[in-house]
Amino acid sequence: MFLSSLKSAQGIFGSPFGLNVDAGLKNFTQVFAGYPFARQYLNSLLTLAISVPVTMLLAATAGYAFARMRFPGRDVAFVMTLAAMMVPAELVAIPQFIAFKNLHLTNTLVPIILLQIFSATGALSVFLMRQHFITLPRELEEAGRIDGLGTLGVFRYIMLPLSRPVLATVAIFAVLNSWNDYFNPLIYLNDEAKMTLPLALQRFTDPLGGTYWNLTLAASVLVALPVLLAFLMAQRTFIESLAASGTKG
Repeated sequence: MFLSSLKSAQGIFGSPFGLNVDAGLKNFTQVFAGYPFARQYLNSLLTLAISVPVTMLLAATAGYAFARMRFPGRDVAFVMTLAAMMVPAELVAIPQFIAFKNLHLTNTLVPIILLQIFSATGALSVFLMRQHFITLPRELEEAGRIDGLGTLGVFRYIMLPLSRPVLATVAIFAVLNSWNDYFNPLIYLNDEAKMTLPLALQRFTDPLGGTYWNLTLAASVLVALPVLLAFLMAQRTFIESLAASGTKG
């Protein structure tokens, strides 16, 4: 993909491993010059910057509540949370759209952000955090309470610092969910300047509907690069936390 992004539209259909990078960086500059790609990139970064921290916060608090607190309906609520992962997004798309339309929130990033937070990825994140908190010894919490910490203090100063590997995994899942979301923006966004990157990739077409493959591949490299770098930097943490999440509970 990277080699093809450096080729002209005609050169792409030659040998896929050929090194005739005749276009160089021209494709990348044209992506930004001829399209609102920079604005669309910022839109994706904005949705990611909001949805990822909120997903991590909600997953950590809900996971801790399901793992450590006792309250009526706890198990039922947890099962319902897991059941959310089994509901296809297409099944609830129409009632969700009607609700957001009545609130005059269509063609904005608000429904995109909310649906990314309260998605199957969010439910999976709650499950991972719960499984992790179950593995932590209760003696740690008891020691914190002896030192005068309340429930929030124990959660903030003891449980969260011990949960960094799992939080990193939740962050990676949330980043992938937000960055690759195509279905929700397709439904709610019709203004080109408000579109996110998955929608932006399909805009590199000529007046007859043909695809400018050189521009599409150049944009695809720019879209894939942040996620690839994030995964490479957190790869060890990601694998360790996934292995630990299934050891108990």
